[in-house]
Amino acid sequence: MAARGFFKDEQFDFETRIALGFAHYRAAEVGEVLATVGRIKDGDAEAWFREWTATGERVRDAADASAAAGHRISARDAYLRAAGYLFTATGSLDGTDDPDRLLPAWREHRRAWERFCELSDPPIERVAIPYEGTELVGYVLRPGEGGPRPAIILNNGSDGPVNAMWVQGGAAAVERGYVAITFDGPGQGHALLEQGLPFRPDWEAVVTPVVAHLLARDDVDPSRIALQGISQGGYWAPRAAAFEDRIAAVVADPGVMDVSTSWTAHLPARMRTELEEGRSDRFDRDMAMGLRFSKSGRRTLAFRMRPYGTEDPYEAFRAVREYHLRDVVDRIACPVLITDPDDEQFWPGQSRQLCDALRAPATLVRFTADEGGNRHCQPMTPGLRDQRVFDWLDETLARRPASPPAD
Repeated sequence: MAARGFFKDEQFDFETRIALGFAHYRAAEVGEVLATVGRIKDGDAEAWFREWTATGERVRDAADASAAAGHRISARDAYLRAAGYLFTATGSLDGTDDPDRLLPAWREHRRAWERFCELSDPPIERVAIPYEGTELVGYVLRPGEGGPRPAIILNNGSDGPVNAMWVQGGAAAVERGYVAITFDGPGQGHALLEQGLPFRPDWEAVVTPVVAHLLARDDVDPSRIALQGISQGGYWAPRAAAFEDRIAAVVADPGVMDVSTSWTAHLPARMRTELEEGRSDRFDRDMAMGLRFSKSGRRTLAFRMRPYGTEDPYEAFRAVREYHLRDVVDRIACPVLITDPDDEQFWPGQSRQLCDALRAPATLVRFTADEGGNRHCQPMTPGLRDQRVFDWLDETLARRPASPPAD
């Protein structure tokens, strides 16, 4: 069934694969995922929201009951699953008649995640990261007491939640003795929905405060801080490393040289010309005409524009053109690992482009359909992904001398 697809709707199919992959780190149950998608009609955005919410609330209620009875581990695991299901529900809201449900639904997901953090052993620490007159919300995952240890910054993509970073590096980092930190940057999660902060292309302004937070910790070795970027983070992480020289190694999953190609590749030539020439009225008119009979297209565009802080298609398409590495890639000095999955949907070929453009040591890691590691960010093989990523990180960071203990 996985080879044929779970849905014809591309977003529904991809998010189902992500949910199934979460089971590797106990962030989902295969049976719960399959039972949920079995109740959803292909392309029915309201049913998607309704059924994933129902599953998430049922699992959350079970977590509450376990917690009240003193069953910490059962409650912890159920809260983690509930957080994932409740977030997955929100992905369709722009295709429903009531997209304003996003914020309350997101808050329910985040409450489940934070209960998981509280019940983890050791607890996952919520931290405030100073950022341009305000604070970003972050979460520090620790393997236990002691240190200093290597650390990894887990930089999410354009639309992922912090709980996804448990699956995409967090759990694997803790198992291997790393301190890990994930956070909501501008345009993501709390920063977008609660603070109104949109994306920015100069991501070094975001990562540098996160590095500063890690450097202030006694349990982190300042000479062994890695930065991993997932999805659109495959642009942000290399971009930050071009300016932040305290980063010892970078993982780009996948490599992204130019974010805008995932937006412009399917535009007709006429609209690309309108975009180049700044003909905003014609561009917006043609976009509206093109999406008039595509409910899924309207849903996708609204979803993708929100983090850029605009509801105007022309403004969003112009903004995303600033998100490229062409002018800074030669500044990156630290070693870089780049994943390169078969059937990459969003930035095909760009992992190889980034690898070839780097002057720094670069390692391109293939993930194939034969091993189930195909598609964007290898959604159904997180264990295989972490094996390859962390084996490389272990070896790369081991070559760096540890910092002497502080006086």
